[in-house]
Amino acid sequence: MDIAHTHTLDTVAPPWSRDEFEQHLRAKGKAYHIHHPFNVRMNSGGCTPDEIRCWVANRFYYQICIPRKDAAILANMPDRAERRLWVERILDHDGYGDHQGNAAGGIEAWTRLGEAVGIARDDLWSLQGVVPAVRFACDAYVNFAARAPWQEAVCSSLTEMFAPQIHKDRLATWPLHYPWIEASGLSYFRSRIPLASRDVEHGLRVTLDHFRTRADQVRALDILQFKLDILWTMLDAIEKASQ
Repeated sequence: MDIAHTHTLDTVAPPWSRDEFEQHLRAKGKAYHIHHPFNVRMNSGGCTPDEIRCWVANRFYYQICIPRKDAAILANMPDRAERRLWVERILDHDGYGDHQGNAAGGIEAWTRLGEAVGIARDDLWSLQGVVPAVRFACDAYVNFAARAPWQEAVCSSLTEMFAPQIHKDRLATWPLHYPWIEASGLSYFRSRIPLASRDVEHGLRVTLDHFRTRADQVRALDILQFKLDILWTMLDAIEKASQ
């Protein structure tokens, strides 16, 4: 998948230093879906139970696509040391060991969130609540990860730089605004805060090492914007579907 340049930055200028490049990457947080009107309304207590259930059901499709995306990246990684780090992401979502408790994985934790908001397990897993635009956006991300050079696919994962705050917001506001949601169902958000920080360290190192020229660095910003657009588009579709 080709990603059109969205920046007007001078691609023939000298490269940014690592610190400057990282600052440009982190500045992309202003386009993170934490600022989407639906997310703002959801964390402010403005969503109905049906709207919450619509969001949970549609985001579940994204959750089950994450390990597929990470497996595609893993398949393109020639270096064993990198694979050893990346495979942890798959286990984080699919589970590991006896698949009990914390080892059950993120997909199981999201399933429990679905149950906590009133979606039966079988209904959630049927994907009957997933709208076409969400399915299309998630599939586009998986396809990009499979076809792009692995370093570019890793770069696209850097939206996790902005994820801890969105999880913290949900943990802080949902018990206040949505007391009807079983508190145990919020464990997914709690578990992702340290995992996201760990993943960012690896992804950021790969990105800073690989994208060295100014043109490459601008390419990295465009890739990150592509992923941000996917997350934003998903919320656009969920907001429309829940009306």
